[in-house]
Amino acid sequence: MEYGFWSHALLWLIGAMALVGAVGTVLAFWGLGRDAYRKD
Repeated sequence: MEYGFWSHALLWLIGAMALVGAVGTVLAFWGLGRDAYRKD
C-alpha cells in the first residue's frame, strides 16, 4: 500500500462523511419544517 492509496481513501472517506452530513441536515430541516407546518 503506497501513500497515494491512503490519500485517496482518506479523501473518499471525508467526502462520504460530508455527503452523509449534508443529507442528514436536509432531512432534519425537512422534518422540522413538516412538523411546524402541521400544527392545527
